[in-house]
Amino acid sequence: MADKHLILVRHAKSSWTDPRLPDHDRPLNARGMRNAPLMGARAQALGILADALITSSALRARTTAEHFWDALDPTPAKLRVESDLYHADVATWLAFMESLPDTWSSVMAFGHNPGLTKLAADVWNLPVNNVPTCGVLWLTFTGPTWKKTATRQPVTALFDYPKNPSNLAEALR
Repeated sequence: MADKHLILVRHAKSSWTDPRLPDHDRPLNARGMRNAPLMGARAQALGILADALITSSALRARTTAEHFWDALDPTPAKLRVESDLYHADVATWLAFMESLPDTWSSVMAFGHNPGLTKLAADVWNLPVNNVPTCGVLWLTFTGPTWKKTATRQPVTALFDYPKNPSNLAEALR
């Protein structure tokens, strides 16, 4: 039985400098521009091999994904934008997982709160009260298909975030 790996990333810190900008079009601020490459490098150090990077269509999520894309070696074969992931709720995230091609064993997806935190805490019962900006959850599921893994408990779960004092991913399961 093949494992499925899902890496969920909340977008890096965004700018509120221009209040006239629509939420969807907010760029990363200076901290976000520092944190996204940092967390991409930490993902690389863990040996993340993603078949695809899939991101919300929001500018801050796309930019975060691009920083991770640049940090990963080998570079994933696909970088795809999914407009449904913009402020996706739990049901949308689960449908997204179920729709992934079973030929992909590892997917990194970029999105927003509160959906990511609710998914981790409410669906998978992980001890995560908040996925902070540029926070990363590395999850491993046992199952032959993405459809069968979506609502199962992950067999392993790691959590990391830019202000993590240890600079090492924390085991949640």
